[in-house]
Amino acid sequence: MRHPTEGVLRRLVDEPAGVSDADRAHVAGCDTCLRALDEIRADAELVGAALATSGSSAVDTDAAWARFSTAPASAPAPVFRPAPTAAPARWRTAVRRPAVAALGATVLLAGAGVAAANDWLPIFQAEQIDPIAVTSADLVQIPDLSAYGDLQVVREPEPEQVADAAAAEERTGLAVPEVGELPEGVTGDPTYQAAGVLEATFTFSAAKAAQAAAAEGEVLPPTPAGLDGSRLRLQAGPGVAAMWAQPTGVPTLVVARVGAPTVASSGVPFETVRDHLLSLPGLPENVAQQLRGLAADAGTLPLPVPAELVTSSTADVDGAEATVLTSRDGLFAGVVWVEDGVMTGVAGTLSADELLQVARGLR
Repeated sequence: MRHPTEGVLRRLVDEPAGVSDADRAHVAGCDTCLRALDEIRADAELVGAALATSGSSAVDTDAAWARFSTAPASAPAPVFRPAPTAAPARWRTAVRRPAVAALGATVLLAGAGVAAANDWLPIFQAEQIDPIAVTSADLVQIPDLSAYGDLQVVREPEPEQVADAAAAEERTGLAVPEVGELPEGVTGDPTYQAAGVLEATFTFSAAKAAQAAAAEGEVLPPTPAGLDGSRLRLQAGPGVAAMWAQPTGVPTLVVARVGAPTVASSGVPFETVRDHLLSLPGLPENVAQQLRGLAADAGTLPLPVPAELVTSSTADVDGAEATVLTSRDGLFAGVVWVEDGVMTGVAGTLSADELLQVARGLR
């Protein structure tokens, strides 16, 4: 008999009732599987200890993530995390630090938009997702966006847990995707979260960019006319999510939907922004090459994927091309796609095949 997959072994730890008798019997008599099970159990205990709540039956995801963030580096990191319940400062950090990979890279890949409204020229709306491989070294090298200008968070999404799917829809206008059939081992009722719109503006400063480059011993290319002082506006959201979790708070299955990111400009042409951002020092060359390869695809949102931890592939979800992410240890997976201006994601401690079944059965 073949060895059970790592996903089945993980389920023996999380949801043992969802494992077949044949797989149970095999593991009980197989030294190889028992050793693998011990490793998975140790990983689960580490994550569970980091995410454990302090006696309350309500899952405090914000506090849990704070504890998880301080766990040892060997702890496996989920591919997808449910929305935290507060902490505006965290949202600012999320916008600032990965900004070249999110806001900046989005602009790099944008296509020319329609006529400006209120002095803003729409230059990008996400229509599809394409992963770009990054390493931990790349993330360290990517500069903070504030080194090139001034970033302001205009609106916070203010994520919060809500009573039910109807409350999430009432707050956001988005219907929570309904799961047609739960995978084996996922039981109980989900908790629901809702978040508003995230809006941020970035004002490019040639002086700040030159100062930051000089501090690193670099010289900036000439700033194109009209770019100094120009503004970009990022909007994303609102968002809703349903989460099935273990008692420790570790998500077994998360189904989320969010308004896909859009970017507008104060009038600087798309080509000017794209070419200059790609020429700035600080962006790792391998990342820049991948972005250049995507630059011709208007509407493509680059999704940074940690190459050491995650593999990526594509699959069809009811006619939409979806990106499938699988952790290399087999403990986590996720599926994400964009359709009609809305990004949908399904993720959890399940196999990619199980998550694709969920994705294709959403109503």
